[in-house]
Amino acid sequence: MFFIPENRNKNLLPNDVFKGLMIPRPIGWISTTNHAGEINLAPYSFFNGFFSWPNILGFSSEQRKDSLVFAEETGEFTWNMATWDLRQHMNLSSEALEIGTSEFEYAGLTPVPGKAVKAPRVSESPASLECKVTQIVTLTDLNGDKTSGTVVFGQVVGVHIDQKFITDGHVDAIKLKPIARCGYNEYTVINEIFTMERPDNAGKPFGGEPEKTK
Repeated sequence: MFFIPENRNKNLLPNDVFKGLMIPRPIGWISTTNHAGEINLAPYSFFNGFFSWPNILGFSSEQRKDSLVFAEETGEFTWNMATWDLRQHMNLSSEALEIGTSEFEYAGLTPVPGKAVKAPRVSESPASLECKVTQIVTLTDLNGDKTSGTVVFGQVVGVHIDQKFITDGHVDAIKLKPIARCGYNEYTVINEIFTMERPDNAGKPFGGEPEKTK
């Protein structure tokens, strides 16, 4: 099967195939605040890490929602890990509430002030990354026309993680049970992992700062 995205057979494929193939996607559970002290919490399904050192991550907002507006205003945001135990809370926080209504309160979650940023973190989440905005990019199409999509990139300036999810010096994905977005209304949870050694990386330490070139 081959088709041009805008010409797909909507009888055969009523839903966008793209979202069904970009799987699984980590959930960008983003908390922000503005200068007035209002706080916001929302999950983003287009989210990921983009650079290992310095740690750069980003989330994409398809409209000008509060997370984007607040991050623009303050230059800060916090990512919180969505887990199996927090799946319903995460889902509730996605509802479009009236301005001034707290998603934290609505979803039964506790905001905790950040250490390096003002954006609060989700107390119940086992891991959070405090970030400062490095770039805000408006996405364009092939014609160079601006879309309604905006990607907010941020550098991690603070890390919170519950030590019980550290095993032998590694983050234990099985214990954390992070959930991820699949296509449509589908989600998945990590409950099994496997390892493979890269051919060009055998015996080298994993992660950390890259070696400086001479």
